[in-house]
Amino acid sequence: MHLEEMKEAFDKAVVTEIGVSGYGCDKAELEKQAFVHTKQGKEFTLKTGSVLIAAITSCTNTSNPSVMLGAGLLAKKAVEKGLNVPDYVKTSLAPGSKVVSGYLEAAGLQSYLDQLGFQVIGYGCATCIGNSGPLMEEIEEAIVKEDLLCASVLSGNRNFEGRIHQKIKANYLASPPLVVAYALAGTVRIDLQTEPIGFDQDQNPVYLKDIWPSADEITEAVSSFVKPELFQSKYTNLYQSNDNWNAIKQEQSSLYQFSDDSTYIKNPPYFEGFSLETRKLQTITNIKPLAIFGDSITTDHISPAGGFSVKTPAGAYLLKQGVFKEQFNSYGSRRGNHEIMMRGTFANVRIRNKMADGMEGGYTKLVETEELMDIYSASMEYKKQKQALMILAGKDYGMGSSRDWAAKGPNLLGVQVVLAESYERIHRSNLVMMGILPLQFLPGDSVEKFQLTGAEEFSVIVPAEQKPQMKVLVEASEQGSLKASFSAILRFDSQIDFDFYKHGGILPMVLREKLTANK
Repeated sequence: MHLEEMKEAFDKAVVTEIGVSGYGCDKAELEKQAFVHTKQGKEFTLKTGSVLIAAITSCTNTSNPSVMLGAGLLAKKAVEKGLNVPDYVKTSLAPGSKVVSGYLEAAGLQSYLDQLGFQVIGYGCATCIGNSGPLMEEIEEAIVKEDLLCASVLSGNRNFEGRIHQKIKANYLASPPLVVAYALAGTVRIDLQTEPIGFDQDQNPVYLKDIWPSADEITEAVSSFVKPELFQSKYTNLYQSNDNWNAIKQEQSSLYQFSDDSTYIKNPPYFEGFSLETRKLQTITNIKPLAIFGDSITTDHISPAGGFSVKTPAGAYLLKQGVFKEQFNSYGSRRGNHEIMMRGTFANVRIRNKMADGMEGGYTKLVETEELMDIYSASMEYKKQKQALMILAGKDYGMGSSRDWAAKGPNLLGVQVVLAESYERIHRSNLVMMGILPLQFLPGDSVEKFQLTGAEEFSVIVPAEQKPQMKVLVEASEQGSLKASFSAILRFDSQIDFDFYKHGGILPMVLREKLTANK
């Protein structure tokens, strides 16, 4: 959107029905506020639209010297005007390379970024993937108590629900200079074209145009400080400069030695019950829905990302293993532990399962008892019964980052079928490669058309003659009576998809091929 549209767009999103760009609140939400007094003696008022995280992140923009030096120049002008970032804004700078730090320091601009709170926190994925760390305890308490709708602004390339921070609902992508600008403003409810971003030492209004660097200033900075020698100096000893990495001793065994005590890396169960026999693509009966989702379910909704609390299944598991809350780290850091990742699958705090009686978050209802519980616990109950499970969804299922755990997680939870109105291309492929059957409603068909609620039991009837994108028959029964019968497209888009499925996924397929080749 254009910069002058930001304030209006946010206000509109607040009162728009819940969806991709709506929060489903009434107009009173725009007047909400909360007074915060911290243990450090700081006092401030949070309002709807307050910017709580402003982050220049390592992905996308930090490889562009023009915008990085532009952010530094804007910071310099802001400091010279006497502007400050409000105490409630958590700021950070995570360049993708030490070269960025090199030219910011050489240009004398890093010190100005530091003064506004944009100190370098590291070189790699940070806020964009949810590794922002916690907000001040008092801020998080105020958000929960008042159910406050606050914002983050970051220079990354992903801002899906629940990804940046679980307590922050509104997340916006912007260039590095604008990240600094919104940090100074402290709110997204501002028209930076016409309203002052702050006030100088004499309480005169300062506008964005007053501190925005000119194209000539940026060009001069790039030509003066982004030099080939800088890249050479930072990368010449790349593989020798990290003493901690170099101190790691290589194991003599060619096989990784899994430790039963590790909470980071565990031996995954992908090959349990493995044999050289493959399965057939055939009719599946007695399938129960684990969840029914709407449109635009992203891989961030499905796959674990960012931090998690003690109240989540993953948090409860770690506490039981003797890990303190302060040592939880993030889903991403524990992606080698399937016990964590299974518990984090479909556990996004913003996901909405239509089987969960309006509850927000990763919950579902056991069909037999109508008991509400988290999706992981429900899947384990079904696993005891050797119950086949399925996911129903709307359009664009699996959009966003092409995450392997968005397919691995459902596989380990016992999901055998996904039935959606449409798929993101790579996620469809990933489902197949984890042995999950992706079905697609015919145009005009949907969960709503057939009035599916999750109380049904499904059968997928596969014809004898099999070919890519063939039609299969789906039957939904409730209390022993047929409720709906309709055709769906089997989204095996090529012959190799059949091979992946018959092997139970790409991992068993590769193992069988290796074992067969060695005979």
